[in-house]
Amino acid sequence: MSPSLPVAPPDVLAIGRVGVDLYPLQDGVGLEDVTSFGKYLGGSAANVTVAAARHGRSAALISRTGDDPFGVYVRRELRRLGVSDEFVSVVADLRTPITFCEIFPPDHFPLYFYRDPIAPDLVIHPEELDLDAVTGARVYWSTVTGLSREPSRSAHHAAWQARARRPLTVLDLDYRPMFWESAEAAREEVSRALDHVTVAVGNREECEIAVGETDPDRAADALLARGVELAIVKQGPKGVLAKTRDERVEVAPFDVDVVNGLGAGDAFGGALCHGLVEGWELEKIMLWANAAGAIVAGRRECSTAMPDSAEVERFIGQAVANA
Repeated sequence: MSPSLPVAPPDVLAIGRVGVDLYPLQDGVGLEDVTSFGKYLGGSAANVTVAAARHGRSAALISRTGDDPFGVYVRRELRRLGVSDEFVSVVADLRTPITFCEIFPPDHFPLYFYRDPIAPDLVIHPEELDLDAVTGARVYWSTVTGLSREPSRSAHHAAWQARARRPLTVLDLDYRPMFWESAEAAREEVSRALDHVTVAVGNREECEIAVGETDPDRAADALLARGVELAIVKQGPKGVLAKTRDERVEVAPFDVDVVNGLGAGDAFGGALCHGLVEGWELEKIMLWANAAGAIVAGRRECSTAMPDSAEVERFIGQAVANA
């Protein structure tokens, strides 16, 4: 099938992980006892672009797949969900990654990544980048995972050099220990990356890797001290803290019956991108992002669970009415 039509420049351009999620259709049992699975588009960067597209944003992904049926599925599903695959290419000798999870609500969702010997999305070369798209995108989204291996690491830095710290250059502090040799190696690479971005978002543990702080206010202040213009610290059951040099916003979480918490952060990211492009007040952006994350936490899958703007508005309205 031919790639989707070019998006030049997109509202949201992300670089990073894409693959297939195989999630169990039975809850509360280990994979050894699961009898059936649902197949979904997965990968954090891909999920963020899908979430942004659901809000009406033009979105594109920079990534790679294997030359296999799952790669065909990934590219087809991106297009079906409104994301351009113009910058998603094929690596002939690698397989498209698969991710399994176990579902033990409300807060235990072990992940099992099949990405050996190396995932195609970590074989993005600097010379393959469309730097006009990178510099022209209104939001450029990267994740820490893309810094874990070469040549992806060099591609990230080439993109950041071209973008020259334009506004809305976002780093998701998405630290996953299984992708790194050590926490110290991750800390060094994240520190280098912070010199190139204007927005940083992560939870307290990820902030410890980035700036050595787990206290939300101190972590946000440390990120701002590195030149970031907007620091967002997710606090789990305590909600989310967002800080600029002139403003501090803290928004409480929404109460929801959690089915699978794995996609909530990506839904948060897509809504964040939408609000930033719209130029909303910071408190509204955080309210919307929290609501989008809560909606997806109440669903099994990730990419196809992303809400549109009307659903987020209804969810917030109902929460206010029930308060």
